[in-house]
Amino acid sequence: MRGVDEDMRKWSFYMILEHNTIVNRSITATVVQLARGERLSGPATLNPKKDVMPTSMADESQIEVFADSVNRHMEAVKSLKRLRGTGTSPHPIFGEFDAHKWNCMFAFHLGLHLPQAEYVVGKARAESGLGE
Repeated sequence: MRGVDEDMRKWSFYMILEHNTIVNRSITATVVQLARGERLSGPATLNPKKDVMPTSMADESQIEVFADSVNRHMEAVKSLKRLRGTGTSPHPIFGEFDAHKWNCMFAFHLGLHLPQAEYVVGKARAESGLGE
């Protein structure tokens, strides 16, 4: 799967949601802090290789937590005056991002994991005999 590391390919649906929630919160914090000209702190300083991994105990409660992380991001962005031309912070693969690019990364990252989630759900349905 494009963009999905080898160590992420055996995740459950709920683990995928937990990972995306962690990343969502980090990106939101980064966008807000860059847009406000603040020094990055808290979730904006996560290590993208080790701090974004889900637990093996992820369960259905992740659905609501994930949805909340998306809603909080959208509300946070609405409250900001400017995203382009802010200070920057490094993305681990793509280089320096201002608040606008980090905001774009929010959707891009979710798009990387959507096919993974669809595959996991489809496979679970097939294995349980529910089909598509």
